[in-house]
Amino acid sequence: MKTEKLDIVLRANQLMDRLVGWRRDFHRFPELSFQEKRTSEKVGEILESFHTYEIEKNVGGYGIVATVTHGEGPVVGIRADMDALPITETTGVPWASHNPGVMHACGHDAHMAILLGVAQLLAEDAKAGRFQGTIKLIFQPAEESCDAAGETGAIKMLESGRLHTDAVLSLHMCPWRKSGEIQWNDGPSMANNDEFHLKIQGSGGHAGYPQHVKDPIWMATYVLQALYSLNGRKVNPLDVGTISVGQVHAGEANNVIPSIVDIKGTIRSYKDDVRDGLCKEIHQVANVVTALGGEYSLRIHRGEPSLINDPRINRIIKEAASGLNMYEEPFGMGSEDFSHFTRKIPGAMFFLGCGLEKERSLHQSDFDIDERSLPIGVRVLLESAYSLLERGGVH
Repeated sequence: MKTEKLDIVLRANQLMDRLVGWRRDFHRFPELSFQEKRTSEKVGEILESFHTYEIEKNVGGYGIVATVTHGEGPVVGIRADMDALPITETTGVPWASHNPGVMHACGHDAHMAILLGVAQLLAEDAKAGRFQGTIKLIFQPAEESCDAAGETGAIKMLESGRLHTDAVLSLHMCPWRKSGEIQWNDGPSMANNDEFHLKIQGSGGHAGYPQHVKDPIWMATYVLQALYSLNGRKVNPLDVGTISVGQVHAGEANNVIPSIVDIKGTIRSYKDDVRDGLCKEIHQVANVVTALGGEYSLRIHRGEPSLINDPRINRIIKEAASGLNMYEEPFGMGSEDFSHFTRKIPGAMFFLGCGLEKERSLHQSDFDIDERSLPIGVRVLLESAYSLLERGGVH
């Protein structure tokens, strides 16, 4: 069945006021990972108002899956994340966060509003019988943080068994592109995200008598030099991989050599073999401590895998974005737990331009968006989903 794509651009633009209202409401009341109770309830209320969807709540936490089916056909998923960040907002806008120390600084408020816009148009088309197949709208909790088991919301929703789809789509707000622009990339597009904690154990004592101690800070200077040298000497220059140290903690007084130094950092890469190689090299570097007379413990937590975008789905996204300015480029060394979806289901994420005149970087206290980007996101996601249905899935 050929999908009747009736004026999706016009209809998406007519949703502008509603999209802005939804986005600003979510922005006023942000909630951290695994705490998205009010957010989930609001999303559920709006979806129920369309009188179209089979709605499953509390999927993988506060997640929601809203399904609509019209006839036989493939199943396409569209995902938006819901959680906010532990950041104190400094935008000064009237719709700024009402929850102290919590802020939507990564655009998840916009992601939800856009997917609700898709939901409204999709509901209208379902009632009119304009498509054939099934679409699942996936509102995912806990993208930004993992729980004690090391699992984010994507893992928990996938493990629920309620996300059987033939393809999956998503978008992310992009403050370095303007409204009317999108960024796409085939293959690895965001990074593997691993964290390490190296504890160096020496024997402390009086700073005036260093000959009587095993100084872990002295040992740490060799370790830090070796860690930073891995970036330039252990990674193929044609590959992408980096190690960054974010925390070094030692001592409580300036005349006492401490017994312990804690070093914590992150390992980012695109390819799995680079990921494995960097983790192995950190273990090798840690052996320096033993050679210098100390002891150590090293923990490496493997986080999100790299985001792999399916070229076949990217071709469909680019067709849906016809008339927009498109840029082919990886999305950087950030990570995204949508990567868990694309490791199991053919899928792709694109970055939606939303930049203001003064760029507001992701995860910063002054982050904000050009809201004119919202109906563009609705259009590209919905047209892409319809194309996948019409073509019988991914081929």
